[in-house]
Amino acid sequence: MKVRKWLPWLALALVLILALVTAGCGGSKKSSAGGGGTTTTTGGGKKITVALVSDVGHFNDKSFNQSQLEGLNKAKAQLGITAIPLQSNSASDYLPNLTQAIRRNSDLVISAGFLLAPATATVAKKYPNTHFAITDYPVEASPFANKSGKVLFKNVMGLTYAANESGCLVGVLAAKMAQKMGKKIIGAVGGIKIPPVDIWIAGYKYCAQKAVPGTKVLVGYSQDFVAADKCKTVAQNLIGQGAQVLFQVAGLCGLGTLKAADDAGIWGIGVDKDQYNDAKRVLTSGVKRVDVGVYDAVKAAQNGNFKGGTDLLFNLKNNGMSVGKINPAVPKSYITLMNQYKQQIINGTLKPPSAL
Repeated sequence: MKVRKWLPWLALALVLILALVTAGCGGSKKSSAGGGGTTTTTGGGKKITVALVSDVGHFNDKSFNQSQLEGLNKAKAQLGITAIPLQSNSASDYLPNLTQAIRRNSDLVISAGFLLAPATATVAKKYPNTHFAITDYPVEASPFANKSGKVLFKNVMGLTYAANESGCLVGVLAAKMAQKMGKKIIGAVGGIKIPPVDIWIAGYKYCAQKAVPGTKVLVGYSQDFVAADKCKTVAQNLIGQGAQVLFQVAGLCGLGTLKAADDAGIWGIGVDKDQYNDAKRVLTSGVKRVDVGVYDAVKAAQNGNFKGGTDLLFNLKNNGMSVGKINPAVPKSYITLMNQYKQQIINGTLKPPSAL
């Protein structure tokens, strides 16, 4: 994923952060991720406090933020940490919530997504002795690095995900099911057009068209991660253009996409968590184990192994990415084909693109 594609969104976000600061607030290596652990002390022998700051999607989104909260709660139950979940109801809450986490003596502060990067950089710079982690953001990208990619923050860890890999797998099933239904047309409904959304759709589109040449992939954006009616409207538009399967990449908003698929008698595909039970006609889900990312970051901080200035990478090979429950209506031959794509990705012989 090229950093320059992120710059317009970062510029917009930085304007907001600078305004908030004025108003009230006085190189990198990729490593493979793992999971699990039972240690209850830091390297210094003390229990730790961990704060998780959501993005605007809320902790009840049945998707991205909720999964991270589950990872935090698992760490609380198994590692004995003090957990502080802080929900952001708007972008203006990011900086106050991160600052509150510091005031509450958090040893580790986890930012739940791409949109929090500017605010996280602001607070991490001010508190260099506090550990920070951020989901869906590499530390070699601005604002955590300079233009040449030199990492500027040694107290920030990136939790990064090869979502294009799981996007590829659900794309294979989508294309085959659409072909079976008589129209080689599928679609995707994204929330805000940012890299962590487009990486899903890039893999989805690439492998759908590879699995069934001639497949048309329609893409629309709701510009929202919360309002289900907005995603439902975009979905209905794509259905009107003939889409037989719709992949939702919009968190809580995306539940409107799944509802639209139900109403039209076509297939929906969930995202981040297994959303099989969140609608009647869910084909499968692209699963991103952000819960594991949160848990692993907590475990590293608690064991004294936190490596600021580096990224943890989650992918199909280390089970950081996966596919959810598959509807019984999917022929076994399609699942076999999908698993062939999976093995090719793990072997390195198939590399789905990470950007549209």
